[in-house]
Amino acid sequence: METIDFIMIGAYFTVVFLIGLWISRGLEDSDDLFLAGRSLGWGAIGFSLFASNISSSTMIGLAGAAYSTGIAVANYEWMAAVVLLFMCFFCLPVFLKSKITTLPELLERRFDRKARLYYSCITIFLSIVIDTAGGLYAGSLALKTFFPEVSIWHTCIGLSLFAGLYTAFGGLKAVVYTDFIQAIVLLTGSTILTYIVFDKMGMSWSDFRAQLPEGHLSLIKPIDDSDMPWPGTITGVPILGFWYWGTNQYITQRLLGAKDLKNARLGAVLGAGLKLIPLFTMVLPGAMAIFLFPDLTNPDMVYPTLIKKLLPAGLVGLIVAGLIAAIMSSVDSTLNSASTLVLHDFVLPNNKDMSSKNIMWWGRFSTFTFMTIAALWAPLIAHLGGLYAYLQQSFAILVPPVVVIYVMGIFTNRGHGNIAFKTLIFGHLLGVGFFILNKMGIIPLHFTINAGITTLLCFGLYNILVVGNPEKSDEESVRFSKADWQPKDENAKWYEDYRTYAFTILILIGAMLISFW
Repeated sequence: METIDFIMIGAYFTVVFLIGLWISRGLEDSDDLFLAGRSLGWGAIGFSLFASNISSSTMIGLAGAAYSTGIAVANYEWMAAVVLLFMCFFCLPVFLKSKITTLPELLERRFDRKARLYYSCITIFLSIVIDTAGGLYAGSLALKTFFPEVSIWHTCIGLSLFAGLYTAFGGLKAVVYTDFIQAIVLLTGSTILTYIVFDKMGMSWSDFRAQLPEGHLSLIKPIDDSDMPWPGTITGVPILGFWYWGTNQYITQRLLGAKDLKNARLGAVLGAGLKLIPLFTMVLPGAMAIFLFPDLTNPDMVYPTLIKKLLPAGLVGLIVAGLIAAIMSSVDSTLNSASTLVLHDFVLPNNKDMSSKNIMWWGRFSTFTFMTIAALWAPLIAHLGGLYAYLQQSFAILVPPVVVIYVMGIFTNRGHGNIAFKTLIFGHLLGVGFFILNKMGIIPLHFTINAGITTLLCFGLYNILVVGNPEKSDEESVRFSKADWQPKDENAKWYEDYRTYAFTILILIGAMLISFW
């Protein structure tokens, strides 16, 4: 790296720090800290959704998977767009009308406090131990390629401290507006890299497709594919996507902070549109690298190698700033959401008279606490070997029953708190059972297929329990109707209507699937 590269990286850190400092001066109460005063516009929401989701491990993992097994890994990306559009039409009206601050809060209103606290604990654990720490560790490994003299410990501590500072003092608004800058850096850098990779490859698109192994440029894989079988694509991937984009606090928090339903919907649509881009700017460059660097033995080195070998001075700094942006945008989001869950699901219900000043103090204290835990845990992942890979698959274990109770809770009036809680316990025990049997070779199914089967069985259990356990007459809980999740839309000009863009995105997804079938 040359001087101009360090200038690019320094400029990025300076801009992010100044934004966080500027926003922190305007915070007045806990609503500002956790939901940006419910004032977010659609542009900020859309870019923040994209940036929060794209971590350094995503950028490296997408390119590496495309290099080794093909582009089917992009199914997680376009399926995210489908889930976000579903959210636009059905879930966002319920979320915003309920005026909730956390997604587990919706479970208490619909079912009971047990379900809320249970899911909140799971979300906090996943956010800190897997999302935050995992993002720090993967990002530190990537940055070590460019800064070999800096240890992983120092990188993890430095990145977490920087992200923790502007998150603790600037709250969600600082997270969202720094995410906006980070998304621009990510998109610009990855697009430039894609252009250079294609140019260096020295062949036409048709020649490129013809020379790749059969199925390498296919999004839909055979049922016996070990990485992304088609049954998993149509069952497990959307289930995991609904949990991540629809019930995961660190993603949905910026939607809850929208100034109104119109901005929330347009922001989600923008986020859906942006999720179509990684196929072309992060996945395909990995497939192209087969011709440029055919002898790489570690797929995770594909993206760093493309940066080091192909980019001139200045652009290296831009792409490295993009990697740092990916780390920061995921870390700041998870820290802010975990702090929100602690305050609103555990502290405030038992301290209803707490002042705004004390709430903000607690919020910042919990952010720094989680920052410390993640920073200390992240470097230890290197010593866990295969265990950490198993932890990442925990999403397939934990997600199915959560999806079931949210879907049944929002779209039906059937069931109460005990049924929801029993479904959660059953689903998680079943998921653990599938996981163990899979590792023993007894049920050799891909984890996405296991997630689909578990979800189906949880739906069955929920409805069986409904028949055998009628509603309790003394139970008070909110029930949602079609008028809640399909409110009457105000008349809007076609270019202001979220449906115009939603259907356009669905057409683009269809075109992508046909082109890369």
